[in-house]
Amino acid sequence: MQNFTTRQIISTISSKGQITLPVAVRKHLGVSINDKVAFVIGSNGGVKVTQVKYPTIASLSGAAGKLKQSLSWKELRKIAREDRLKEKYG
Repeated sequence: MQNFTTRQIISTISSKGQITLPVAVRKHLGVSINDKVAFVIGSNGGVKVTQVKYPTIASLSGAAGKLKQSLSWKELRKIAREDRLKEKYG
C-alpha cells in the first residue's frame, strides 16, 4: 500500500480552454498521449481527475465475459425490457 501525501500541482488554462496535465499527474494516473481522462464533479463541489479504463466501445470487448450461447435480437430486447422495468419499478 502506497502512502500518498497531499500536494498541489498547478496548470494554466489556455485561451482555448485547454490544460496540460503536468508530468507528475500523468505518471500518477498512468496515462500518456491519446489516453482519455475523466473529470468527475462530486456532490461536494470537488473535482477528481481519473484515468478512463474503457474509453471506447471496442475497449469493452471481453470485459463482461462471454455468453454460453448467442442470443437473438428478440431475446436481447426482452432482457433489456425486463431490466428496464426492474429498474423503474423495482
